[in-house]
Amino acid sequence: MIILNNCFERINDTTVITIGTFDGVHKGHQKILKRLENVKQEKKLKSIVFTFYPHPRKIVQQYPEIKLLSTKDEKIQLLQQYRIDYLMFCPFTKEFSNMEPEMFVKYLADCFHIKHVIIGYNHRFGKERKGDVYTFISLQSQYGFEVEQIPAETINEIDISSTKIRNYLMKGDIEQANQLLGYSYFLKGKVIDGKKLGRSIGIPTANIQIEDRDKLIPPNGVYCVDVIVNKKQYKGVMNIGVNPTTDHDFSQKIEVHILNFNDDIYHQEIEVRFIKRIRDEIKFASIDALKNQILKDIQECSL
Repeated sequence: MIILNNCFERINDTTVITIGTFDGVHKGHQKILKRLENVKQEKKLKSIVFTFYPHPRKIVQQYPEIKLLSTKDEKIQLLQQYRIDYLMFCPFTKEFSNMEPEMFVKYLADCFHIKHVIIGYNHRFGKERKGDVYTFISLQSQYGFEVEQIPAETINEIDISSTKIRNYLMKGDIEQANQLLGYSYFLKGKVIDGKKLGRSIGIPTANIQIEDRDKLIPPNGVYCVDVIVNKKQYKGVMNIGVNPTTDHDFSQKIEVHILNFNDDIYHQEIEVRFIKRIRDEIKFASIDALKNQILKDIQECSL
């Protein structure tokens, strides 16, 4: 997969293209990506996923505080499994957002020699989001490409969207979010120094620093997780919160106890996959009471 970061790079191959933000690469996106792969093989075309960085809503909305399901690096990781030939991260700017929909289609046709366009049922683009699948259909004869619309993907009559998944995650409903994603929601971060309180009570934790401030962090609480360290998977218990029993600075911390693991992983990047939320963060009367509860959490997450 060739990654492009300049909107005006040209591709000499004839292509099949799909366009979207692909935040989270959820089940709805996956249907589009599988169809992209099939058309690529059927028509002997090169495939392009055309997406944007930063997320368009951070540029065009008055209060751009959207939290993302996947960082740029995570999105690359998720897309790699679909045998995509070109992944375009088009820098999204105010100027780009003001491009008329018809000019955007012309730009795609000129730069990428598109022969087939696959587009989601609700995708909007161009100035004031006036463009949609019918814009492509109205111009397909002029530019010589075929348009294919992917209808709403539903599970139990619930439409899948990145917004719905964000809402589930922000409520702590990990299992419902994972169902719509088609995989376990995850985050990556570097292990940094902490107070080592966990180690002092026999339950060491890895404190994780998330570099991308736009990454959606589920709400404070305790979670059963899987942890990927050096390509090996372990069960774990993660706490997200302010550690009210021991700390008084009210700053959010993300730390995970990895079961049956005692290696030194300071300054390494690890991946944490959320399985389920098991309880709220609680202020305990003593360190012993905290330890007893953590041992119960470990037992629940080890099943």
